[in-house]
Amino acid sequence: MTDSAGIPGGTAAGGPGRAPRSRGRRRRLLRRIGLGTVVVVLAGTATGWWLYNKLDGNITEDTSAAAELRRYERERPAHLATGAQNILLIGSDSRSGKDNARYGQDGGTQRSDTTILLHLPQDRRSATAVSIPRDLMTDIPSCLQPDGSRTAARFSQFNWAFQWGGAACTIRTVEKLTGIRVDHHMVIDFGGFKKMVDAIGGVEVCLKEPVNDSEAKLRLAAGRQTLRGEQALGYVRARHSLGNGSDTERMDRQQQFLGSLVKKVQSNGVLLNPTRLYPLLDAATSSVTTDPGLASLRGLYELVRGMRDIPTHQVKFLTVPRKPYAPDPNRDELVEPDAERLFQQLRMDKPVTVAPPKPTPTAAPAEAAGTDTGAGSDTDSTDEGTITPQVPVPTFTGTTAGNADCR
Repeated sequence: MTDSAGIPGGTAAGGPGRAPRSRGRRRRLLRRIGLGTVVVVLAGTATGWWLYNKLDGNITEDTSAAAELRRYERERPAHLATGAQNILLIGSDSRSGKDNARYGQDGGTQRSDTTILLHLPQDRRSATAVSIPRDLMTDIPSCLQPDGSRTAARFSQFNWAFQWGGAACTIRTVEKLTGIRVDHHMVIDFGGFKKMVDAIGGVEVCLKEPVNDSEAKLRLAAGRQTLRGEQALGYVRARHSLGNGSDTERMDRQQQFLGSLVKKVQSNGVLLNPTRLYPLLDAATSSVTTDPGLASLRGLYELVRGMRDIPTHQVKFLTVPRKPYAPDPNRDELVEPDAERLFQQLRMDKPVTVAPPKPTPTAAPAEAAGTDTGAGSDTDSTDEGTITPQVPVPTFTGTTAGNADCR
């Protein structure tokens, strides 16, 4: 028997016999595709898990500070604003480790080169970063030293607290100075700062004149500059070759730099772009020492997530109102009642506004300290018909991340 083409047995061989082989090939193909999909999913999951654990394991937990703060829990300020957070950011000048040894000999001690109290209000619609001068004269409590001994309480310059008792001593000093409860802290050294700046591709600044500072290892031309890690570190630490050499001007420069950094991170979409976020997270997590509450990737992520939608013009930078210390003009002291007014606003999670300094060569003491009482003719009427003045929102000298453009 032949088919129309003359092939013997054509109907049996070419018709029904081909279907089983075709179905078998399809099943094998589907199995391979399914197996490949499973492998890809498992590989992706394993990679994601590995990355998470790597980042999570990068963070150094400051257990000794936590233990010391628990010892003094009764004397610490109470939380007055539910949902608000205060994070103390400490820049250490430690020379330990290969990344820091190039900046000087490791003498086994360290001081807080920069200290900033970051206040995040309950609504997370703004952020206020307050610089505390390292030369501010203040009361430092008795603190536990690395060798197990304790210092005597004394009146001294602020950055000695970190050298004597590390983060715990600094936190207790800040709380005693401000009456503000510190919820979390982060310590970062020179090497860590450079890594984070490099991770976002540098930060732009504008220089009015060239800089040549051998001590800070900094040489820059005038004009618009994008500073990478090493240059950025020299720029924020330089004190004698930029401006008038004062620590106040150095803090202003640090605030401008941080404003530019915040603006770049937000404008580049770093916080929402995994390929850009990972290098920053890797640099940050491997560079910081934190309290147990932040010593996890989840803890840091929750903190960052609460800040990522804050408009740049609501990220505010200022220095605590200060003036030269009368017995020694090379040190600082608080200007009152301006400093207490600032601390009260932060304690109660109330608004703080900042504005550039007034261009008056002979400013009044309150203006020179960086605050405007805001007194004016605004009034409120009570039920009894008496008129009482409204309490204005105090304005302090400072800047915002929104003003960090080169102009």
